[in-house]
Amino acid sequence: MDIFVATGNAHKLQEIDTMMRESQLGVNVYGASALGGMPDVEETGSTFAANAELKARALVTLLQPGQWALADDSGIEVDALGGEPGIYSARYAGAHGNDEANNDKLLAELADTPMEKRTGRFVCALALVSAEGECQTFLGKVEGHILFERHGDNGFGYDPLFRPSGYDQSFGVLPETVKNDISHRSQALRKLRQWLTNRL
Repeated sequence: MDIFVATGNAHKLQEIDTMMRESQLGVNVYGASALGGMPDVEETGSTFAANAELKARALVTLLQPGQWALADDSGIEVDALGGEPGIYSARYAGAHGNDEANNDKLLAELADTPMEKRTGRFVCALALVSAEGECQTFLGKVEGHILFERHGDNGFGYDPLFRPSGYDQSFGVLPETVKNDISHRSQALRKLRQWLTNRL
């Protein structure tokens, strides 16, 4: 089974590829670059799942029969900010994918917020769409707290600011093996793997 991931983010692609290889389901994972690049997509959905499906369906137009497109839409929801930045996480500070600016803005927004109120969660929605139009979605979440400053250089996005519940370190410090075990994306991917196991 060939799955093409609708992203230009090398970190996301690596996480997905690693978890699919571990499943030993015979799933081949490719980036959108293998199809000539990711088509432009206007993320007009009001939820992570809706935007993931929009991206997957955009990539489906480049597939051959029997192939599948997988898209991820993910971000961080902060309770003290009413769930923001949410679906706007990647472009919170304006420019899409500017992690440093996004982190700076989040820290500024929470500057006067005590730790006990800095709760939030990472959310990941995966949409798997076949060349024939079938769509399955899978959701994962991990709860935690937003730190007062960055910790660690691992991961990407808001990882250095997010300390998952039950741990003393941020996703920017925790080993990749730990993150891959508990993260929002790993939870969604486990649901995807279970679905594939039942199907293949």
